[in-house]
Amino acid sequence: MRGQGYDGASNMRGEWHGLQALFLNDCPFAYYVHCFAHRLQLALVAASKDEVHVHGFFDQLTSVVNFVGGSCKHQDELQAFQVAEIAHLVSIDELQTGKGANQIGTLQRAGDTRWGSHFHSICSLLRWYGPTRAVVENILKKGTSGAQRGEAHGILTILNSFNFVFILHAMEKMMGIIDILCQAFQKKSQDIVNVEHLVSTTKSLIQKLREE
Repeated sequence: MRGQGYDGASNMRGEWHGLQALFLNDCPFAYYVHCFAHRLQLALVAASKDEVHVHGFFDQLTSVVNFVGGSCKHQDELQAFQVAEIAHLVSIDELQTGKGANQIGTLQRAGDTRWGSHFHSICSLLRWYGPTRAVVENILKKGTSGAQRGEAHGILTILNSFNFVFILHAMEKMMGIIDILCQAFQKKSQDIVNVEHLVSTTKSLIQKLREE
């Protein structure tokens, strides 16, 4: 073993009782390095929390995902609306059919320590924005309690907000660029020259996006 790379959790990097310490007992030169993909994820989370509009956006995104994905009934409704949307798009030749294509799914939750989870959460809502909105509208009309209908009204207000939808698309573009770098960091075989090139390219693409 030449080296170790994990996330920054204490049970992984702990100097005395972490996983890295156990490996060092048998391989004293297998030094621990904090995983670069995890460090990139932590940097993204810290940066997003430092910008008030983006911070508010991710809070709202979490509220939408938790509300729609918070019960089996809501998830069943979401999948039913997905099937209906796919069938409609196929019928008007807006969507191609094929093996493994047009699979239904769920809204993905973002986690501060999970690689790429914020990007995947954004992509899942963009992919299923219509069905998600349909579920919330249905709950607003047929909710079993005033509290549930009131919460649905708040979520629908978020989904109808220009600022929320604008940032949703903007973050999808920006984090899509960064996700390429994140995926590269996770490859088992990677050389420093290629990584330096990817970092430079990522910075250039983000700067170009800012100037557009």
